[in-house]
This record gives sequence, C-alpha cells and structure tokens, in this order.
Amino acid sequence: MSDPTPVFQVALPLPPLRLFDYAAPAGHLAGADDIGRRVRVPFGPRELVGVVAGVGSAAPAPEGRLRPVHELLDGTPLLHGELLESLRWLARYTHAPLGEVLATALPAALRRGEPLPATHAWAWRLTETGATALPGLRSGSRPRRLAELLADAVRDEDALASVVEDWRTAARALERRGYAERVAIPASALAPDPRPGPTPNAEQRAAIEALREARGFAPMLLDGVTGSGKTEVYLHAIADCLARGRQALVLVPEIGLTPQLLARFRARLGVPVHATHSGLNDNERARTWAAAWRGEARVIVGTRSAVFTPLPEAGLIVIDEEHDGSYKQQDGIRYHARDFALVRGKALAVPVLLGSATPSLESLHNAGAGRYDYLRLARRAGDAQPPAVRVVDVRKRALDAGLSGQMLDAIRAALDSGGQVLVFRNRRGYAPVLLCHDCGWSAQCPRCSTPEHGRPMTVHAQGRRLQCHHCGHRRPAPPACPDCASLALQPQGAGTERIEEVLVEKFPDVPVLRIDRGSTQRRDALAQLLGSLGDRPGILIGTQMLAKGHDLPDLSLVCVVGVDEGLFSADFRAHEKLAQLLIQVAGRAGRARRAGEVLLQTHHADHPLLATLIAGGYPAFAGDELAQREAAGFPPYAHLALLRAESKHAEPPMAFLQAVRRLLEPAARARGPASADAQAPALSISGPMPAPMPRRAGMHRAQLLLLAPTRRGLHAALQDAVPAIHALTEARKVRWSLDVDPADLY
Repeated sequence: MSDPTPVFQVALPLPPLRLFDYAAPAGHLAGADDIGRRVRVPFGPRELVGVVAGVGSAAPAPEGRLRPVHELLDGTPLLHGELLESLRWLARYTHAPLGEVLATALPAALRRGEPLPATHAWAWRLTETGATALPGLRSGSRPRRLAELLADAVRDEDALASVVEDWRTAARALERRGYAERVAIPASALAPDPRPGPTPNAEQRAAIEALREARGFAPMLLDGVTGSGKTEVYLHAIADCLARGRQALVLVPEIGLTPQLLARFRARLGVPVHATHSGLNDNERARTWAAAWRGEARVIVGTRSAVFTPLPEAGLIVIDEEHDGSYKQQDGIRYHARDFALVRGKALAVPVLLGSATPSLESLHNAGAGRYDYLRLARRAGDAQPPAVRVVDVRKRALDAGLSGQMLDAIRAALDSGGQVLVFRNRRGYAPVLLCHDCGWSAQCPRCSTPEHGRPMTVHAQGRRLQCHHCGHRRPAPPACPDCASLALQPQGAGTERIEEVLVEKFPDVPVLRIDRGSTQRRDALAQLLGSLGDRPGILIGTQMLAKGHDLPDLSLVCVVGVDEGLFSADFRAHEKLAQLLIQVAGRAGRARRAGEVLLQTHHADHPLLATLIAGGYPAFAGDELAQREAAGFPPYAHLALLRAESKHAEPPMAFLQAVRRLLEPAARARGPASADAQAPALSISGPMPAPMPRRAGMHRAQLLLLAPTRRGLHAALQDAVPAIHALTEARKVRWSLDVDPADLY
C-alpha cells in the first residue's frame, strides 16, 4: 500500500463549515509552510480564491477524484502567526465558516486573487532636460509653477495636491516633453517633522504614565469627559510605541472622523500615517494592508475592518469611542471590532486602550470587575468648561419644523454673539411621513410593510420624493391621495432637510449647513463642509455623524431636537444608546474659548433618564442602568445570541426557527453550573417570533433569542447545534444568520 498523498485543506468563502481537500499542483509537495497562502482552485464550474488552512493526507484515489489546485498565489503565506490564529478564534466564536472569516479579513483586491501590491510612494522630479528648459516655460503657467517646485526637491504626489491645482495635467505635460518623471520613493521618506503638542495636565500625565509602564497585554479603559484631551493621551502613547520601534493600530468609529484625525496624527508623530476605511478604493486599502504586513506602516488609523490589519511588530492598539455601535458588523460575519481587538491584543501581548466619554456598560462592568485598568479624565483640557444644560419642555407649545420659539431665540442670541450653533436631529430627510389630512392615508413602503405593521416612507426633496430608509426603495410623491383623491397631502414631522429649510428662511444672514448621509456622500465631503464654515457665525444641522469626536472650537450652542423617540423603545439597549448620544452631542459645545450651552427639547421633561443625566451625568446613568440590567439578567450579566431568518413568505422562517428550537431544547432543559443558580437553566430560548421589523425589502423576518448566564454555556450549546442547523431541510428554504453578542434585537 502506497503512502498517503499530502493534500491542501482549503478554506473557501462558502457557507459550509468544513474545509475542502485539493491536490497540490504538479511538482509541488504540500507542507506546513503552505498554510496561510492563497490558492486559486476549481469549485464546480467556477474558480474560487481560498486560503490553505491546513495540510493533511488523503489515501490514493482514482484518477481525477481529487482535483488539483490551479495556482498558488503567494510565495509566502499572507495569513500566518497571530493573525491567522486570531481569525481561527473568531470563526469559532461566531460559529462561522473559516473561509468566510478569512475572506472578510482580506481587502477586496486580495480576495479576488490579485498580488500583494507594492507599497512605495510616488513622487515627481525634474529631469536635466527640464532644468535646462525651465526658464523658457511660460511664466505663470501651471507647468512652469510645477517645474519650479520640482527644481527645489523631489515632491511626493500628496504634497503636490495641496500646493498646485490640477497638478496631474501639468505633470503629464512636462512628462511628455521629457522635462519631468515619476519616480518611486520609500514611504518613510514622506515623514513630516513632528510638532510638539500642548503640555498634558495631571490627569493626562497619569494616564500616559500608566500606558508607558504597561507590559504585555494590558486592557485599559480611558473614561474621559468630552473635551478632556483623550486624543492627546493617544498621541503620547503612540509616540512611546514608535520610540520602541513598534506598530500602533488606531480604530475610529466613522469615516468622517478619519481625515481630521489623520491630519492631527501626521502633524504630531513625524511618521507617515496610513488610513484604511470604506471611503478608499480597493487598491488603496490593499496598499495599506500590504504596508502593515511588511512592517512598513508604523501607524494605521481605520474604521471597523482595520481590526484585521496585520501587525508583525505590534506595540499598541487604541479604540477611540469604544462604545460606538458602528464597531459591530451587522451582516456577513457579525464580529465586534472592539472585542476582536482585545482578543488580538492578548495574543500579541500589547496594551489595548479603550477611550470614550460614554463607555459601554460592558466596558464599565469589566473595569469594575478588575478585568480592565480604569483611567479617568474628569475635567476638560485647558480652560474649557462643561456646557450648561437646559431642558426645554415643549408640551402645548407651537413648533416650527419641530423647533420651539425658545430654541429659535437661543439660536439668534448665539449667532449675534459671534458663535456657531449645532441643531441636532437624528433623522435625515424632509419629514418622517407623508399623510393625507382628509382620510389619514400615509405613504408606506411596499417592500417593508405588512397589514399589521406599516413602515412609512421618508419624505425627501421638499416633499417631491419618497424613500424607505430601511430598504432604499424610492418613488415620486403622489400628486393626490391614492385612497380619497384629496390634495391635502402633508409632510408630518421634521427631518434635517425641513429644519434646514426653516433655518435658512429665519437666518438668511449666516451660512446654514446640513450634514447627514445625503449631503456627505462624496469623498471628504464632511471635511469640506466643516472647512467652508471656518470660524464664522453659522448653523450646522446634523445627525449622529456630528456627535462623534469632531472638534468644533467656535460652537457655543447645541440644540437637540427629537429626544423623545429613544425614551420608550422596546430595545433593552435603547436608554444606553440615547444617553451616549445626548452626552456626546452635548460635548461638542464649549470645547475651546467660548462658553457652551445645550438645549434638550422634549415632551417628557420629567423622564427619569433626562433627570439622571442632568443631575449626575453619564456615571450616574450608567450606575442605575447596570443595576437594572443585573436585576433583569441582561448583558453584561448574561450572554445573548440571536438567530435571524428571512424568506419571501412568512411561514418558512418560523418553521426553520421552530426546528432550531427543537435542536436546542436539550441544552435549555439542562441546569446551570454549580457555581451559579442551580435552578437556572443553562440556556433560555425565546421564540420563534416575528422580528420587531417583521418585513424588510420584501422579505418576511423572524428570530429566535438565546440567553445564557455564562458565555461558556452559550457557546457549548451552539457548538453542538450549529452543524445540525446547517443540515436542516428547513434551512434550505430561508436565508438565516447567527449573531453572537447582538448589538440590538432589531
């Protein structure tokens, strides 16, 4: 009997949980050093790109039984060491196919099988011919101005973009005549000279010193009020990391924050700062990943997916605004970037700094239990003072596009004093609903509504267009009511577009800028809008995009409109999210030379949440909310998983989830561990039930909620059940997903 043949065990981006066996290409002997390499393989009539996850052996098979790998794409493994092992952990934790997890971790260009890109920078220099011809170029022309710049020194393309308008056209004109040429230079050559920052105060120095003394894995929660200088702590910690010759990874919650943060980091650190986020094209993201993989990128700043960046010389991981919900991936592999960053930090043996003015209850609980070191910045940096907060009770008061007279008077006073105003309304569009005043008809989304649960379409373009913010469906607004033919169709409520319309009319003497998803779709649009306002008096109207980390030094008044929607939600996390949002947006005011004021407009001025926030701030709210969570047995005192299913018809999701429930019921009948309540079940199952939004984009939706007192108990039940769930006949009739640690139950 001949020896077994070594084979590749390939992880493919497909739903099955297993790996797929392939023979090595002719002349190649599969070995352990192939693990982590990308391969191109046949799969049915297609070719797929996968990753070698293991090397095994297969008994001799008939000719053609085991298909060979078509191509080895990498000379050395792209995924190896800590990153590969952390991704294996993530696959186990999310109970997801390893191939899909590995594909999620790679930039799109590498998923397609493209080679690892070059990571040098591009620059332009003047040739000898160009230096001779320079005096003869037309004075004042762009080619002449560019040639004069290149005569002084080689200039990188990023630098040229900031000093010469339409420089590429001028460069091509010089290149065609042999006067200039494009050259590759090391990215490190672009490092700016570092600039000193402000002197840290006593609280900042204590936090900086704690990070400096950290050895190995050290999770730290930096709980700092808005404007307390958390970014200064980050910068000092990163500078110390660089001084040790190590890499630093910084996660931020929003693309809009990245340009502002990048500019500040580049000015202060004296090294190139690499960005990675969804606003970049595939090649740009692959270049940053490759630069980090090679150890060339020393500081990487990015949004959620940046947590998958290779860190061969890791020294520090920072998670800014760690509480933010955008760190949770809501489709595909449902990972939480903050939690995965902690897993990677432990594997890499480096400090992980979580910063926020409104830490998540999970992080506060971990700090209270001693799992995290707790660092506190209790006062604002410099001379800035906390803003004064007032509640405006609008019961029985006339409103204009949702704005009370008291709020409009406050806006005028702030503008007259030379300040800027932020009007916060977390609902984009013109109005939330289009209503017939005669018969009560309202415009509902045909793809998201059911007879029992209507989903209004949002009014846009001053009433001319309807759009569903859940599925994206659009249609023109009808000229008359479809039910009664009345012309009395009226937009009800106010979104950011309607508030903008009213404020432009009432304050024609100042710029009024709307900042929401609709106005910031272009690359760098947010930075351009904020830059256009400068330090002039003016009004910003924005959604939660403006509540996250933006430094607006001339902002003296924040007006919060529409608090009430979050006060009575069925989601157990709703109060936490609302409290965080209110504190964050209030913190934009009074951050520099101007005193700040915040107006909270509500119909429920006596609501306990508002009273607690105003009297004791976020710490008082968090203490109360944690006590309620513990009494109710909700996270962080328990652990959740949510199975979602959807189909074009209502019955298959319920039938599938009922079959899943039957698989899980043995675990639900077991008792909890001896150290816990002996009478408590190891697993509680709720459902199946229709989802809170039972239909979206034409699909009927249902869910099954699992709750366990211990993380180990939850994962033990899922480990046994998930393979059987994949094998269910009912699973073929639905689209389903498993979300471990769901951020919401919607």
